[in-house]
Amino acid sequence: MDQFNSKNYLIYANFLNKLAKDLTSFYYSKLNRTFKVSNKLEGKGYDPVTTSDKAFEKFIRSKIKNKFPDHQIVGEEFGHQKSKSDFTWVIDPIDGTRSFVIGNPTWSNLISLNYKGNPILGLANFPVLKKYYLNYSEKTAYVVDNGKRKKLSVNNKATFQNVKVSAAFHGSLSLDKQKKIPQILKLMQFPCSDALSYSHLAEGRVDVVIQCSNKIWDIHPIIPIIKAAGGYLSTWDNRDAVNAGNILVSPNKIIHNKFLRLLKPVSK
Repeated sequence: MDQFNSKNYLIYANFLNKLAKDLTSFYYSKLNRTFKVSNKLEGKGYDPVTTSDKAFEKFIRSKIKNKFPDHQIVGEEFGHQKSKSDFTWVIDPIDGTRSFVIGNPTWSNLISLNYKGNPILGLANFPVLKKYYLNYSEKTAYVVDNGKRKKLSVNNKATFQNVKVSAAFHGSLSLDKQKKIPQILKLMQFPCSDALSYSHLAEGRVDVVIQCSNKIWDIHPIIPIIKAAGGYLSTWDNRDAVNAGNILVSPNKIIHNKFLRLLKPVSK
């Protein structure tokens, strides 16, 4: 399989860097006002979508189409725009819609660029927090916080004895299953806020993030950022995180393998 030409990273990273700023400006100029909420799972559960989700996705799609008209696009709200291109943009216009609905500032815009199905660049933009996370290569990623840029690195001093764990099951793990992982429950001592928790791990603020039921647009944009910061990702049953689903993220292999063992009773 042909490999992505690393010389082209800067083209796409610069595009995402500008897009992050444009998305924040778009939010404050157009979307920081009353919005409508509907439930995708009416009668079967709760999966909210807002008029702002749709507006963000239309905005992102228009920017991509203008710059890279031949590329494919997959978005949570408007599906798959197919082409013959090896490049696909994967969009979650608002990751953390529940947070958005109640005014919690931890929601984000997530975008990845995939080459032949493999996420190579990721953006996690947090408009209300005025910060965004973006990788520029396989080994370099930054957080830009109120205009100040800092290189990302996981906590290299983390050990199992002092690990900071952020976890959420999003209603996907029954109480009976939770009883099978008592040590995980005991270690869940830090709040989990959707993609912000993954981003905090890349920044070295937390050491392990455990989440359930991620879709590709929840995790693909995070994968290249975490890897560039030195972290490890997989599903709970140790498959490639590209598959989405139940996700484990850790700062090193030792901790990652330890948590895979702890999660094994609920990993099937």
